[in-house]
Amino acid sequence: MKQRTCLGFVVTTGQVGDVTQAQALPAGQEEAAVMADKAYDSNALRVPVAQMGAEAVIPCNRTRKIIIPYDTRAYKLRNRIEHCFNRLKHFRRFATRDDRRTIHFLGFVHLATAMIWMA
Repeated sequence: MKQRTCLGFVVTTGQVGDVTQAQALPAGQEEAAVMADKAYDSNALRVPVAQMGAEAVIPCNRTRKIIIPYDTRAYKLRNRIEHCFNRLKHFRRFATRDDRRTIHFLGFVHLATAMIWMA
C-alpha cells in the first residue's frame, strides 16, 4: 500500500495560535491518520478526526488527566512535516512574510511547496 501524505495550510495573523485553526484542516479529508504534536492535544480536534474515521496520532499534553494512547511508531514519521517547514523557511519571502495580502502569501506557499516537492 502506498503511503499518501496530505499537507494543508490555513493562513492566520501572527498573534493567533495554531490550535484555533486545527479543526478546519481535517475537514473534507479521507486520511487514515492525523499527526500533530502536544500543542494540538484537545478534544475539539480529536472529535472531528474521529468523525472522519481517522486515527489521531497526537501525544497527550501532560495536563490531561486520562492519557489517550497513540501510535508512537507513526508519530516518529511526523519529522517529515517539520523538515518540510524547515525547507519552506529557506525561502526568504515565506520566512519574513513580506506579502501584504493573504492571497499572495498563500499563492507563494503553494508555489514553494510545489518547488520542494519537485526537487
